[in-house]
Amino acid sequence: MNMSKGYIESEISKAITRWEKDFLGRGSISVKTDILRDMIIVVLQGILTPAEYSVCETKEGMLSVKRFRAELVESGIDSLKEIILNIAGEEVKSFHSDISTITGERIMVFTLFNDLGKKLT
Repeated sequence: MNMSKGYIESEISKAITRWEKDFLGRGSISVKTDILRDMIIVVLQGILTPAEYSVCETKEGMLSVKRFRAELVESGIDSLKEIILNIAGEEVKSFHSDISTITGERIMVFTLFNDLGKKLT
């Protein structure tokens, strides 16, 4: 079956939402996935808890929330890579992630060995 770019993006968003709930115990409010060249970019809204926003009011607190959240996601990197492989049919070359302590938005970028965007056009 030849899957469309939109279908793959939607399936990745759904799978990452499930992964968040299963692995982290709670999910984001919304998830949007975009395939661009050899990258899969996932934007997750509503990541931080009200308590984390309070902790982020100081620089030390903000850094500790960022570090803790990064460690949580990194500890599940193998299952995230598996999600990408199973849905997009591509192996992940590298993974980058950051969270905004102001907006509570997380960005995940998966770089692939191949240009998936070109393959899907």
